[in-house]
Amino acid sequence: MFNLIGPIQPISAYRADLVRIRRDLHAHPELGFEEVRTAALVAAELERYGVDEVHRGIGRTGVVGVIRGRGRGLGNGAAGGRGRDDAAAGGRTIGLRADMDALPMREENDFAWRSTKSGLMHGCGHDGHTTMLLGAARYLAATRNFDGTVHLIFQPGEEGFAGAKAMIDDGLFERFPCEQVFGMHNWPQMPVGRIGVNPGPMMAAADKVTITIDGRGGHGAHPHLAVDPVLVAGHIITAAQSVVARNVDPFESAVVSLCAMDAGDVGAMSVIPRQAKLVGTVRTFRADVQDMIEQRLKTLCESVALGFGASADVRYERIYPATINTAPEAAFAADVAASLVGEERVVRNMVPSMGAEDFSFMLQVRPGAYLRIGQGGEGGCFLHNTRYDFNDEILPLGAALHASLAERAMPLSA
Repeated sequence: MFNLIGPIQPISAYRADLVRIRRDLHAHPELGFEEVRTAALVAAELERYGVDEVHRGIGRTGVVGVIRGRGRGLGNGAAGGRGRDDAAAGGRTIGLRADMDALPMREENDFAWRSTKSGLMHGCGHDGHTTMLLGAARYLAATRNFDGTVHLIFQPGEEGFAGAKAMIDDGLFERFPCEQVFGMHNWPQMPVGRIGVNPGPMMAAADKVTITIDGRGGHGAHPHLAVDPVLVAGHIITAAQSVVARNVDPFESAVVSLCAMDAGDVGAMSVIPRQAKLVGTVRTFRADVQDMIEQRLKTLCESVALGFGASADVRYERIYPATINTAPEAAFAADVAASLVGEERVVRNMVPSMGAEDFSFMLQVRPGAYLRIGQGGEGGCFLHNTRYDFNDEILPLGAALHASLAERAMPLSA
C-alpha cells in the first residue's frame, strides 16, 4: 500500500512486536484517568527501548518519555545529552502525542484479542495510537538522527475527561518544552496509506446543553389545569433547529442536536409531569459563532417556555474547544507525510469533522497539527462501533510518521 522508505522499513522489522502490544492493549481497555496498566506498559516499553527519561503521573495517569538527539551540542543520548533545562534554553524541541483511554461500551467482536473487560472497549483506536508512538520511540531511541529533544506524550482521558488539559495544568509544557506538538488519529473512511490534514480547523468545539423546563403537573384528562412541560419541550426541540438555519452564516458550519429527553413516567399514561429535561450538543469552529448560539439558545428557550406559561433554564457547558491546526505546522506535516507515502496520497485540505478532540487544548498553547491516518474500513466499521478494530497494517506507517516529524523538524547539521 505504501513504499518502505524512510523510517518505515526499519520499523517494519519489529511490526510483530507492535501488533503484540496493540492487541494486548485492546484486550485490556481502561477508561480515562484509570489507565494504570496501560501507563505501566508504556513506561516499561520506553525503558526497554532506552529512552533518556520516563516520567509517570503527568496529569494523573499520563506518561512522558524524553529522547535526546545526537546533534552537535546535544551529546549522544543519556550518556552525554543535556537536560530538559538546556533543551529549553537553546535546543530544538518537539512533542508527539498519543491518547491511551478506551470507551464505556460493550465489544461485539469475537477475535482472540477482544476486550476482557465487560462494558469496556477500545472502540476508537487509542490502542493503535499508543502503539504507533511506542514504535516511533523505539526507532528514535535507537537512531537519534535529529538535533534536539523529542517529548513523547502519552495522554490519558481523551474521551470526555479533558486529559490533555489535565497534563497542561500539571505543567506539561513547562517541564517538557515543545516548540511544536503533533497528534494523529486513525480514520476508517480513508484508505490505508493516505494521510490527511487541514491548515486550520480539523475538529469542532464540543459543548453540552442542558435545558430544564418547569411547568405544572396534573392529570392528562384535565390539561387545562396544568402547564405541560412535554409540550413546551416539543416546541423547543423544533425551534432550536432555527438557530443554525436562520442565525448562522450559511458559509459557516455549526450543529445543534438535542439528543435526549427525560420527562414523566412511561408507566403513567395520564400524568402530566412537572418537569422535562432536554440534553444535547452544539458543535462549532469559531468562537463568535459559539457565543451567538449560546445566547440564542438561552433567549429562545426562555421565550418559548414563557409563551406557554412555563419556565426554562439553559445550562451551556463548553467541554472541548475546536481543534485548529496552525498553517505552517499543517503544511510541514503534509510535506513529511508526502515524503513517506507520496504526494498523491496526502490530502492537504481535509474536510473538518464536527466531532471533537481534546488535543485542541494543546493547540491552544503550542503551534502544531492534528492529522488523520487512513486505516481503511476495517470490518466496515466506523469509530465507536461495537465491532470496530484498529487496523494493524498501518502501525509501521503511523510510527514512521511520528518519527519523521521529529527528524524533519530537527534535522542534523551537515
